[in-house]
Amino acid sequence: MKQKILEACVDSYESAMAAYEGGADRLELCANLIIGGTTPDFLLFQQIRNSIDIPIHVLIRPRFGDFYYSDFEFEVMLKDIEEFKKEKAHGVVIGMLTKEGDLDKEKMKGAITAAKGMHITLNRAFDVCKDPLKTLEEAKEQGVHTILTSGQKNTSLEGKELLKELVTQSKNQIDIMAGSGVLAENIKEIHKETGITSFHMSGKKTFDSEMKYRKEGVSMGIPGFSEYHIIRTDKEEIVKAKKVIDKL
Repeated sequence: MKQKILEACVDSYESAMAAYEGGADRLELCANLIIGGTTPDFLLFQQIRNSIDIPIHVLIRPRFGDFYYSDFEFEVMLKDIEEFKKEKAHGVVIGMLTKEGDLDKEKMKGAITAAKGMHITLNRAFDVCKDPLKTLEEAKEQGVHTILTSGQKNTSLEGKELLKELVTQSKNQIDIMAGSGVLAENIKEIHKETGITSFHMSGKKTFDSEMKYRKEGVSMGIPGFSEYHIIRTDKEEIVKAKKVIDKL
């Protein structure tokens, strides 16, 4: 029987605790989830690691945007992998592409070598690669353990046809984890359509800030997004999803 996994993607201590208390099997820790996630802070990782006893996989992504990285960016990524390995992270979540949209096998090999002994997840760089079936085979050859993917669509339900094909082609040699748009309400359908038993979700909800004084008309970041709305994982969303997965 395939392993059933609920991985919660979190970018704060509060979200990590909510996911843990809700029954998540492991965490993907990042920063800046609102822009797709970047490499998290070491101190945040340490704080969470010292508070929970489930595996923590760390996203290694130096910036927002595409997955073609300069040599300098790649050196930063290698240093981050080395540091998180020293800090006892269970795994890393990585993805590098060439300018042409293929898996950058040279950089992937370097990162996997640096992370030796850790769980390797190929992140959603996979969802913007040119040839997903070819990339799946290359990931298997390189020793990747998990591919996080929405089936090259915006949500996992939309990408269900490719997800099903990936599960078949994986031959249980690499875990295909559905991510993007995953909710307790659609996990059963995704599983039925694809056979997937590993799911990645943030379970996020928007909470109102406790700030009382609010300066209007000044934006600190993304235009149109309120600084007084805080997005965090909601424990109950994780609880509901875990119950569905356990019954698959």
